[in-house]
Amino acid sequence: MRVPSSLQSRLALALGAGLVLLWLATAWATMTLLKAEMAEVFDSALEETAQRLLPLAVLDILGREEDGIDQRIATLRDHKEFFTYIVRDDQGRVLLRSHAAEVANFPAFDGMGFRQTATHRLYYDAALQGTLTIAIAEPLTHRAEAAREMLIGLALPLIVILPLGFLGVFWIVGRSLRPVRQFGTALASRGARDLSPLGSGDLPDEIKPVAGAVNALMQRLDRTLTAERSFTANAAHELRTPLAAALAQTQRLIAETTDPKAGQRAGEVEIALKRLTRLSEKLMQLARAEGGRLRHDHLSDLSRILDLVLSELNRTPDKGRIDNRLPSGPVMSDMDPDAFAIVARNLIENALRHGTGRVQVDLTNSSLRVVNAAPPLSPKTLARLTQRFERGQSNVAGSGLGLSIVQAIADGAQGRLTLLAPQGRFEAVFDLPGG
Repeated sequence: MRVPSSLQSRLALALGAGLVLLWLATAWATMTLLKAEMAEVFDSALEETAQRLLPLAVLDILGREEDGIDQRIATLRDHKEFFTYIVRDDQGRVLLRSHAAEVANFPAFDGMGFRQTATHRLYYDAALQGTLTIAIAEPLTHRAEAAREMLIGLALPLIVILPLGFLGVFWIVGRSLRPVRQFGTALASRGARDLSPLGSGDLPDEIKPVAGAVNALMQRLDRTLTAERSFTANAAHELRTPLAAALAQTQRLIAETTDPKAGQRAGEVEIALKRLTRLSEKLMQLARAEGGRLRHDHLSDLSRILDLVLSELNRTPDKGRIDNRLPSGPVMSDMDPDAFAIVARNLIENALRHGTGRVQVDLTNSSLRVVNAAPPLSPKTLARLTQRFERGQSNVAGSGLGLSIVQAIADGAQGRLTLLAPQGRFEAVFDLPGG
């Protein structure tokens, strides 16, 4: 038998089984005591019946004109006779019997008191100095039937009460565990970036240490991640000004120098500074993706955001390579517009930089799809592309952070990034939160 995985089911089954066992033990003990009491009552009835019938039988026998005659008492109407009796003399002759009495069921008199055979319980009594004896017999089946009816009377309530008891136990256990379920639901429904402490006021005392440990763990993790994001954001931000100044000086040097070799070296420095500038921008985007609020309480039109991103990219040398298909109406979402702009820009730049030919950009009410021509990619390589500083099989210069930034935003905003590599193409599909 498979043990239920639910704590509520386990407790309900255990308590229900305990209730059944307790009821059965109580019924058995009650039945044992009742059987003993019933035996005393039936024996007392046998003895009382014998003591009442014997004087009447003595008067009847002494008043007869002939001795030794066996007389069977007639019945006024048919009925079920539980007690039967016979009266004998000191020679063992039957002088009087009830209408249903069979002599074979009455052993010979050997003393006053109770006796029991395989089929009957008997009581013997005597009068006139033992010259007349009476034997009262009761079938053992009568007592067994009475005990059986009593057992059924004890068992019938169990059939009704047991299901109700199980339902009651299950309901009580469910109510007791409701704070635990609410705690688990609150923990599971949180976003990937929400590490604030969870309330534990209504939890049972046995679960509160677990909740405290979870909150302490999330606080330590939050401090660690906050320090990491702060360092990344601050470092990237602090680099922007000196990088911009160095780039301006380098470009001025290129414009003013007449030495070809110096101009060539200055051009290489300019390329390196631009690459470093792009890297700092990507690091700031990554810090924004991992630490910012990626969803709002209000809706924004993402089609306008994508239109702005496309307008900026159309001012670059790759402006003629982008085809787009936008919906005629607005695409409303609670996703942060800046975060969506980062997603769109990174996906499109990734397609322009690493793909060949034209880039197709499609926006629907549920997703953003960017498709470009590309050489085949193995599933192993495709799975690594969302890791930081991963460029796959491409030799094109880049930071290797674009897809990892999009993946971080997808995780934080409860969206989804799917990468596909059908024959001769590369597709990046970003499913909008709640889409």
